[in-house]
Amino acid sequence: MVRNYSTTLAGRKFSVEIGKVAELANAAAMVSYGDTVILATVVASDEPKEGIDFFPLSVNYEEKFYAVGKIPGGFIKREGRPSERAILTSRVIDRPMRPLFPKDYRNDVVITTTVMSVDPECSPEVTAMIAASLVVDISDIPFKGPVGSVQVGYIDGEFIINPNSEQRTLSDLALTVSSTNEKVMMIEAGANEISDEIMFEAIMKGHEANQEIVAFINQIKADCGKEKNENYVRFNVPEDVYADIVACIGDKEMEEAVFTDDKQVREKQLKVLKERVIQNLTEAGKEEELGYLEEAFYNFEKKTVRRMILKESKRPDGRALDEIRHLAAEVDILPRTHGTGLFTRGQTQVLTVTTLGPLAEMQMLDGLDELEVSKRYMHHYNFPPYSVGEARSPRAPGRREVGHGALAERALIPVLPTEQEFPYALRLVSEVLSSNGSTSQASICGSTLSLMAAGVPIKAPVAGISVGLVTGETDEDFVLLTDIQGLEDFFGDMDFKVGGTHKGITAIQMDMKIQGLTPAIIKGALEQTRKARYYILDEVMLKAISEPRKELSPYAPVITQIVIDPEKISEVIGPKGKMINRIIDETGVKIDIEDDGRVFICGNDSEKTARAIEMIEGIAKPIEEGQIFKGKVMRLMNFGAFVELVPGKEGLVHISQLAHERVAKVEDVVAVGDELQVKVIEIDKQGRVNLSHKVLLPKPETKTTEE
Repeated sequence: MVRNYSTTLAGRKFSVEIGKVAELANAAAMVSYGDTVILATVVASDEPKEGIDFFPLSVNYEEKFYAVGKIPGGFIKREGRPSERAILTSRVIDRPMRPLFPKDYRNDVVITTTVMSVDPECSPEVTAMIAASLVVDISDIPFKGPVGSVQVGYIDGEFIINPNSEQRTLSDLALTVSSTNEKVMMIEAGANEISDEIMFEAIMKGHEANQEIVAFINQIKADCGKEKNENYVRFNVPEDVYADIVACIGDKEMEEAVFTDDKQVREKQLKVLKERVIQNLTEAGKEEELGYLEEAFYNFEKKTVRRMILKESKRPDGRALDEIRHLAAEVDILPRTHGTGLFTRGQTQVLTVTTLGPLAEMQMLDGLDELEVSKRYMHHYNFPPYSVGEARSPRAPGRREVGHGALAERALIPVLPTEQEFPYALRLVSEVLSSNGSTSQASICGSTLSLMAAGVPIKAPVAGISVGLVTGETDEDFVLLTDIQGLEDFFGDMDFKVGGTHKGITAIQMDMKIQGLTPAIIKGALEQTRKARYYILDEVMLKAISEPRKELSPYAPVITQIVIDPEKISEVIGPKGKMINRIIDETGVKIDIEDDGRVFICGNDSEKTARAIEMIEGIAKPIEEGQIFKGKVMRLMNFGAFVELVPGKEGLVHISQLAHERVAKVEDVVAVGDELQVKVIEIDKQGRVNLSHKVLLPKPETKTTEE
């Protein structure tokens, strides 16, 4: 039976069709927002996955090029690996939903959202987020939803829910908020230095708008939702087994083992406790309980750490709740790169390297958004195994690496100079050298140092910091932790990451393990990150380098921008590119020409760059009387020499204008191929250019006769 439902979301029609397609999935729906159409499906395995201690959820956001009437680029001409945007969208769908599944659920769950049609005015990402929650809610899979999601923009002091394409280009804020009917589940934001107060208000506006979506999904769920399967196999440690394992350790011993600021020391101390449990259970003839050892040990360690923090305000490394670990910042680590910044926070250490290049080296994007065709600033984040002491080979970047790189990229974009101010493509690579929590935020700090060291004129330095959370039994019982280390992230309830300047916030990403945040938690997290951000900037980063360097690295390319008449572009390029290729061959520079007449010349030799500029301007600008050129003799005639002033433009130096003295033959003064300095003395009615070399020569001394 086909069922149709519709409502209005931010002034545009939002509709759902159920029962028409993909009937073999646990649940499926065709969800439309304007002309944007998403097919959402969810499937769960019948049996739990063996040998794992986590919930195996997979979320996939699939972009289909037919959705925007495009044929994919490349040789194969079909969709291949997901784009960076698709990966990031998969992550924002996953993050608010994962905490709402039962913690002891081990069945494979696969959520797939396929973009089948795109209306530029209606975000396919937001539509997919809502559709994903909808299909899980109406399925038989246990889930404590629904989850609503909206985007929030900010234009001229007004908040815009789900801004259209034009509004998105004007907005100072790109915020995505996901919520249940009670709490905020996920926050993702990029902003042009927005204040904490405006950001908090925007989050609350998004949360308020989400209530309409939650109510709409609940209506559909009540009408056609399946009964939830509560008879799944639960994976829990039996109480008696847990008690035996805890008795082998003791509260005091576990607390002493975790209480250190050194990750390696902690791991060694925990290993000793684990070996004691194995020995005691073996001697007691309870070997069968060892199968629960890892999970029970994890649960006991987690309870100990959370109790220390929540009840005693005691962090595992002895810091105060709002205290930041030891910080260090340094620049110029690598001698031949364009810029480097090393940022250390406790045992977390990130080295970021800046590389500058011509705009032709920016990344071309082949995606569904017609407004995103290229990317001038690229940030790549690498997380090698040695950074956490693991002995395994490196692998290709996964979703986590892509997500962390995108977060650092988003945090720095608002402070970058424009193309007109700084006509370079920028690639930053953050190498995580050591990891004990908050590597993405260390990447933001290291990137700021690297950019300033490279001489990139950023508008303001950006710092990143994360705040963690440990909650009790009530909404009012919680503790916020500034600068969480790995253990606190692992056992805590939240990782609230904020990047920003002294003026305001440039990026937020929030990861959640519990079923939502209250306004008090969000406001407190924003306040603590602001204080920490100021401290990092003033006390550490700006003491390492106070402002962007005035000069680029000697190893960086020099790029000069000039502007020519757009109607002259064809002349500069020449037939079949003959003219521009000649300039490139003669000077060795790289040249990029934009349709609006902007020309970017990139070279490592200032003299050759100046020559290229002279040649381009000579072609694009009309020749005028009085101009002086250093031209090349192209042809000799008995009456004079033809000199090329700029590529494609010649003038004649009459034999009488070659020298002050009488010249019998042109060949006596110049030869083909010679460079000759000449001055334009006339442009006749037919446009012919007459030149003189003589007028640029010193006049001969006049002889006097004695009377």
